[in-house]
Parts: sequence; structure tokens; C-alpha cells
Amino acid sequence: MATVGITETTQYLTFKLAEEIFAVDVAKVREILDYTPATKVPGTPEFMRGVINVRGNVVPVVDMRLKFGLSETEKNVDTCIIVMEIEFDEDKTVLGALADSVQEVFELEPNQIEPPPRLGTRWKTEFIKGIGKRNSELIIILDIDRVFSSFDLVSMQETMSTSLQGASVEKHQEAVQ
Repeated sequence: MATVGITETTQYLTFKLAEEIFAVDVAKVREILDYTPATKVPGTPEFMRGVINVRGNVVPVVDMRLKFGLSETEKNVDTCIIVMEIEFDEDKTVLGALADSVQEVFELEPNQIEPPPRLGTRWKTEFIKGIGKRNSELIIILDIDRVFSSFDLVSMQETMSTSLQGASVEKHQEAVQ
């Protein structure tokens, strides 16, 4: 099983996808943005909704619902983008994760977290660090670095780079004419 032993009290940001509550370590979260329509980039995986401009930086936006095999996120008043820093192959990538809503930030003690079940879950357990218990709620604690494989991230970066270079060439050609 790919679970990471959680041995210290950690703060988590919780968010909803459909009726499920998920959590990520706040150390991975850069900021939370109101929903912003993303510019679609051709040739990217279905779960990638496009890119947005975050203070002059192009940031890919992924639909967490699609990544987990749910229906596409529909915009409402609570829809937001959680900007996170993901690590893979000793590199860091910033991406925005589309969520139905952000809930809260709180601490969980290691004794409040159990390993994910081996069977009977619709989520891939390699994505899950553990299941947090808070009051009567169960919270799926994601290992966000594992949610997106290095193939997903490299594919997104290459496609974005190629598409954005193509767009720059087209704008340059239009300006010359």
C-alpha cells in the first residue's frame, strides 16, 4: 500500500467534490481563488480545463472531479480554484485545482487518521494518505503529489508550452501583417 505514515499533527485545507470531503496539507496550498474561466489548451488531457493568469504566471487548471472519475465541475457561487505546488521528480509545478467549495483549515492529530481501506473505495488508494476522522465526518486526505503522475504533469507542461508558443507565433505573424 502506498500510504505515508502520518506521525505529526498537520494542518489541512478541506474542500468538497460532489458530496465527499477531501483534504490537502496546507503546506502545499499557495492560495485560493474565486472561480475564473480557464483558457482551453488544445491537446491536453480531459481533466485539464485550461490555463489562467495568476499574477503574470500561466497556471494550468485541473478539474479534480474529472480526475477522480466524477462529472465535470459546474460553476456556482462556491466554486473555487485551489492553487497548489506539486512535487514530482524533484521538480515543483504550480497548478490550480478546481473544487466545488473550500470548507476550512484545521489540524488533525495522527490518532485521528487511519490508513485508507484496501477494498471498497472508489478512489485509487495510492492517491490517499489516510482517512481523517473529525466529529462524525470522514475526510479523505490526499497525497496531492501522487494524484498527478509525472506523465500527467509532463504531458500538461509540454502541451501548454507547445500551444502557447504556437499562439505567440500566430500573434507575432498577425502583428507583422
